[in-house]
Amino acid sequence: MPKQSAGILLYRKVDSQLQVFLVHPGGPFWKNKDEGSWSVPKGEYEDDEEPLDAARREFYEETGHYIVGDFRALLPVKQKSGKIIHAWAVEGDIDQHQIKSNLFEMEWPPKSGKKQSFAEVDRGDWFTIEQAKIKMNVAQVALLEELVRC
Repeated sequence: MPKQSAGILLYRKVDSQLQVFLVHPGGPFWKNKDEGSWSVPKGEYEDDEEPLDAARREFYEETGHYIVGDFRALLPVKQKSGKIIHAWAVEGDIDQHQIKSNLFEMEWPPKSGKKQSFAEVDRGDWFTIEQAKIKMNVAQVALLEELVRC
């Protein structure tokens, strides 16, 4: 069975223009990558965890912000890796400059035997739909398209 992740597509309207909140992955692999690298805040979950609960947990872990509201399920998308992303759209607002992500540990530099900690998310930002289509993982663009249709 493919791995599954759950995430939140936070959106707001500014001057009648729809914007979405995306996060950029942390760590050395992603350091110099931009277009096609951003994502909805998301993470994997276990079979015994409700996907929406996991999505809310992951949003908090990656941003330091709790999200409440009227969550609307979006159609799942499949990434190139085969991972299935379940996402919920919710209207809200957070300060992109006040992101506090959890950490992960990895061997760095490779084959050095040394472990280093990195933020899972190194930054977050608001984008128009057109900007987000360029910034985010191409498989997740369908989430934006569904948000716009609704």
